Amino acid sequence: MRLQVRQNLLYSFLFYRADMTTSSQSAEQPTANQTSGMWGGRFTEATDAFVAEFTASVQFDQRFYKQDIAGSIAHATMLAKVGVLTDAERDDIIQGLSEIKAEIEAGRFEWRIDLEDVHMNIESRLTQRIGITGKKLHTGRSRNDQVATDIRLYLRDEIDDILSILQRLQKGLLGLAASHTHTIMPGFTHLQTAQPVTFGHHLLAWFEMFVRDTERLQDCRKRVNRMPLGSAALAGTTYPIDRAYTAQLLGFEAVSENSLDAVSDRDFAIEFNAAAALIMMHLSRMSEELILWTSAQFKFVNIPDRFCTGSSIMPQKKNPDVPELIRGKSGRVFGDLISLLTLMKGQPLAYNKDNQEDKEPLFDAIDTVRGSLMAFADMVPALVPNIEIMREAALRGFSTATDLADYLVKKGVAFRDAHEIVGKAVALGVQEDKDLSELSLEQLQQFSDLIGADVFDNALTLEASVNARDHIGGTSPKQVEAAIARAHDRLAQLYA
Repeated sequence: MRLQVRQNLLYSFLFYRADMTTSSQSAEQPTANQTSGMWGGRFTEATDAFVAEFTASVQFDQRFYKQDIAGSIAHATMLAKVGVLTDAERDDIIQGLSEIKAEIEAGRFEWRIDLEDVHMNIESRLTQRIGITGKKLHTGRSRNDQVATDIRLYLRDEIDDILSILQRLQKGLLGLAASHTHTIMPGFTHLQTAQPVTFGHHLLAWFEMFVRDTERLQDCRKRVNRMPLGSAALAGTTYPIDRAYTAQLLGFEAVSENSLDAVSDRDFAIEFNAAAALIMMHLSRMSEELILWTSAQFKFVNIPDRFCTGSSIMPQKKNPDVPELIRGKSGRVFGDLISLLTLMKGQPLAYNKDNQEDKEPLFDAIDTVRGSLMAFADMVPALVPNIEIMREAALRGFSTATDLADYLVKKGVAFRDAHEIVGKAVALGVQEDKDLSELSLEQLQQFSDLIGADVFDNALTLEASVNARDHIGGTSPKQVEAAIARAHDRLAQLYA
């Protein structure tokens, strides 16, 4: 639907000059290319139809309807409390708004582009339903503080929803990690085999990324949850409003301190998009690893068929489309962040029409992050690692070389000397196409007579390597199990 609107708008724009009305047409008689607005008292002619469509936002901001109605109900309740509205007027407004909400949710509401936005559409319908009382609702506020309130209420709800999906993904990671505390795989740097790690340890690295994402979103939510309503257009209002009461009704933690800043601030949206970009970056990194791991060259992990697709020409193909698509979607969220930063960088105080463009980058980031997290929350617990293939890969690439160097250091060799000794042993392994554990004791001893028969059990086995990393943050199964237990406690605290 949005695409069609944009196509129609583009067509109108391309052929606009040919359809322009002439100056001889009467300003008092709107033509087919003109429309009127609820704010038209100042104007001597109606808004051109193309301009009305070009400047309208109702095509996309109608998703604010719940928040707009909730804000209006709270505003009307406050106005009655301070004596600006009567109780009867308040009740009529609340009843009317409730009925309008039902109309919208039943699909019976007619959204009109000539009314510009969600606010004026709802207010116009309210006036149709309850008469002149509907016109009193806007007392003491402006669309500037109204939309600033709506967007905060909406984003607050979306953050809560995204956090719940993040929590589900985090729990899925912990559950999978708990099943693979002893599963050994190669750890990589530069995408080259480095040292053995446990699969559970690797999953916990992903978990840590998402813990930081949770903390960022929760911190962002604090700044989102400040109420601008009452700032009016830019300077406040002359009516005896009670902003603290309205904030309480809407669940805001605080009210904005400065009316100029309140109506024009979009830092909270930029901050959310920055947090969203980081989430997508983390998902993209995970996706890249899964794409590699599911390839025929790695075969570390199997993704269930329901998260994959095939090829139209190659019957053998099983493509990891979910990770690939999410890797691609990260770019659009990065773009959403840049769009908001660019939108705001040149704006003077206070509100400017530019800010109508804040919603689509925000909506897109919200929708993309939510969908991507939902896909991963469903997919990650279903991953099936190929344990033997992972282990076999860890035996290649001299992953225990550092353990041999540490073995020599414990026998009194300086680390730099131990590093050189092991490097020569690796060179022999490369020459003979053998892992260090496959070289004979005699071959190893030609590089140092300090190497004894115990080297195979204490340094060169995969189990010895991972078990030796027995400290907080290490990859030993014992530490991974302890980290999982701590992680569950951390989640309980984060989401308390």
